[in-house]
Amino acid sequence: MKKYLILFFMLVSTSVGALEMKTSPIDTIFAQGEANPYGKFFTGQTYLNMLSSNDSTFNAPIGNVTFEPGARTNWHKHSGGQILLVTGGEGRYQERGKDVQILHKGDVVRIAPNVEHWHGAAPDSWFVHISVETNVPNNQAEWLEPVSDEEYK
Repeated sequence: MKKYLILFFMLVSTSVGALEMKTSPIDTIFAQGEANPYGKFFTGQTYLNMLSSNDSTFNAPIGNVTFEPGARTNWHKHSGGQILLVTGGEGRYQERGKDVQILHKGDVVRIAPNVEHWHGAAPDSWFVHISVETNVPNNQAEWLEPVSDEEYK
């Protein structure tokens, strides 16, 4: 009995505070990936699968980003720009001072260098996009404030 209680305690203690990994219901060609290591710059839970890391040969970091419903980036900008290729779900994109755009599978968003913006999932839908960093190696992301609930819509 004592052995079972110890085992139970070990199982409970290892799961307390651990991230609950959810699986997107969206069927995409690329794997969802693990919890996004840049999560501190997001509201809600996102997952990242780097499809191509930056290197001196290709200079093209490309990531598959999966957003749980309601998850979104902070406001941010890329000194070299960014391209988003929407592969599933419903998302949102907004440039500072402009209206929110609704995104669906097949949409392409071309974000010019240094344009402040945010992107993420709709409130009730998972969202998946491929993120392509452009004009590397001079492309640096500058993370700004979280997107407010009023801005999010």
